[in-house]
Amino acid sequence: MHALLIVNPNATSTTAAGRDLLAHALASRVRLTVTHTTHRGHASELARRAREDATGLIIVHGGDGTVNEVVNGLLGVPHPTRLTDLPVGPIPPIAVVPGGSANVFARSLGISPDPVEATNQVIDLIGHRTSRRIGLAHCDERWFTFNAGLGLDAQVCEAVEAHRSAGKLATPGQYLRATVRAFFAAKGAEPSLTAEVPGHEPVEGVHFAFVSNTSPWTYLNARPIHTNPGTTYDGGLGLFAMRSTRLGTTLRVARQLLAPGASPHSKSLLRVDDAARIRLTSSRPIGLQMDGDYIGLRDRVEFVSVPDALDVVAPPAR
Repeated sequence: MHALLIVNPNATSTTAAGRDLLAHALASRVRLTVTHTTHRGHASELARRAREDATGLIIVHGGDGTVNEVVNGLLGVPHPTRLTDLPVGPIPPIAVVPGGSANVFARSLGISPDPVEATNQVIDLIGHRTSRRIGLAHCDERWFTFNAGLGLDAQVCEAVEAHRSAGKLATPGQYLRATVRAFFAAKGAEPSLTAEVPGHEPVEGVHFAFVSNTSPWTYLNARPIHTNPGTTYDGGLGLFAMRSTRLGTTLRVARQLLAPGASPHSKSLLRVDDAARIRLTSSRPIGLQMDGDYIGLRDRVEFVSVPDALDVVAPPAR
């Protein structure tokens, strides 16, 4: 089988020695071509070309941004008005060896965050032909893998990107500090969002909303965040929308998010765990993030779940 290894050499936790080890180990299992990305969007271009060339497998060594680019290159621009959102023809499966600062997607699939351990894990999975098919989601003419959102999380992603642009590492502590700053900066603002989910009454007065494609997910190393425990890659989308920024309410819900086995609930929380579509509208432009990348200001976004969208080299779902 011919496999393409797409490497982001600028990803946080990649090293030249680690990349050489990964390539050498993979070459013992597959006929391997190695390509390094050189600019933003390059991974998407490489993935699109690999699909056109009928490459058997794409292996991504980078962070969540690189994975997102590869997925969008493989699947193209989603078209909700067509009979299917997916392109015609075979789509090669992907495998991920983490190389970024958060590696949320890889963790959510059960892949080790340590690049060396993940390399051995992926090689074993390839050798045993172990994979699973997962659902994805899209909004704003772009695919995402694990989550998206409007408001607080987008502000955090924007702040972390600025931190990275200044040459600093995006650590879990940085995500936490950015979250605290963004929360208090927006605390006095009037809620601008309205959430609409088929089968539910529209809910106004929302301050911020997460839309998840899986649970749990996390930017805090191994500490999982359970916004929507009933949401999986095998089902629809999860909506977590807060109608209050009171400190006491927020802290109670935050404790629930971090508690093993918890099911977040509050009078101020709108939570739906299996939705085919979610529409969020805002009375003023508000930030949008997808897979940890800040996209920009939007006032209307529709999130669409697409089942069975992509094959991934990963352990079976638990």
